[in-house]
Amino acid sequence: MSKSDLSPDQPPTAVGTTTSQPPAMQKVREAALKALADLKPAGAPLSSDEPKGLMLSSRTNGGRNLPPYYLVYFLLVDLLQFSHMGQWEKSAWTVPVRYHGRLYGIEHRKMGLGVFAPTPDPQARMSGGPSEEQEADAQEIASLITKAVAAAKPYFEWRAEQAASGNQLNVLNKSSSLFERYEYFRDRFIELSCEAEARKSERHITKTTLADGTECSSGSFPSYSLLREAKWNAQAAIEAFFSWTEHAFIHLAILQGRLHTGKDVAQLAESDWKAKFKAALDLSDVSTKEHYDALLDLRAQIRNFLAHGAFGKRGEAFRFHSGAGAVPVLLTDDQRHRYSLTGKPAFDEKWAIDEIEAFIEHLWSASRAPAKHHLSSDLPAILTFVEDGTYAHAMNSEESMMDFVEHLTNEIDRAANMDW
Repeated sequence: MSKSDLSPDQPPTAVGTTTSQPPAMQKVREAALKALADLKPAGAPLSSDEPKGLMLSSRTNGGRNLPPYYLVYFLLVDLLQFSHMGQWEKSAWTVPVRYHGRLYGIEHRKMGLGVFAPTPDPQARMSGGPSEEQEADAQEIASLITKAVAAAKPYFEWRAEQAASGNQLNVLNKSSSLFERYEYFRDRFIELSCEAEARKSERHITKTTLADGTECSSGSFPSYSLLREAKWNAQAAIEAFFSWTEHAFIHLAILQGRLHTGKDVAQLAESDWKAKFKAALDLSDVSTKEHYDALLDLRAQIRNFLAHGAFGKRGEAFRFHSGAGAVPVLLTDDQRHRYSLTGKPAFDEKWAIDEIEAFIEHLWSASRAPAKHHLSSDLPAILTFVEDGTYAHAMNSEESMMDFVEHLTNEIDRAANMDW
């Protein structure tokens, strides 16, 4: 309802549903109420001027220190069951409260959560600034709510667990920014490699004269420095690629209907890269299996080289002296034989980038092609759409997915603007 719907004989009505609380939450509720002290639900208007005054309320500076809006909502509405008013223009919800008998609104507006002070003049046609008393009250209200939020921590933990066990969840989508990071390092590798090739015959000679008059010359090859920097960027690109896939595979599994609840997502997120790959792609496909084997080998080598000390690309950390000369000793994953003289060939940066690019092309082929549009959109994965068949329909074709992405983007934009 809107603020103007409030009348002296009609208190604010709670809007929406409240999750049933277990008996153990009663003590938490009592502790939160005690922390709120003199902050109470507003109840019915005490005069016919209060609804208009609340409608023309103004944001206080003292109310800018409130905890996040969702914690305040779950504290006041879910746990303590304060009545709240529904959506209206540029406002998601308002909880009318009284502090020492004076009316205020805890409101989540487009520009954020705040404590809003009603306009006291019944003849006013627009909101004015809060008084000194209202500012002082707002500071106290924010402080009391902060204390109550701390007291209600066990409730928030229970609430989070309840939410994670179902499908009323959105999974954040960072695929686009993660992939852009890979593209940046990949492109720098290509640019530097091309420049090194173009300047491979270039040599810089520097002549100097020592104090005793001796002339010395030294030479440098720009291509050497360029190739070294190119390799660094290639290695960063490989790491960025695997970081992206760890994230993208989860979203791809959701879009294909293979993950249904928050617990499903959490369990896969905690699993290794191999499990994520298998959740998103079918290893019975010959081409997919070939890419999997190549990438798995590359991932092991890049982790051994970069994440575990960067001794050598094949895992070599020692050299021992022999009649053959210096011989590399490789560290292995075999607990029975920790050292070896033989191993797989060291990865080549250009081959690695080429293999990654080939896999990306394979990833967005056939039935997975529509998913690319969703992952690059920054839209969250909404688990309820797995259950109701929305994603199954969108995955039928690229056109269906593009229509869905456009529709959902518009809906989210309207919600962000609170254009109800």
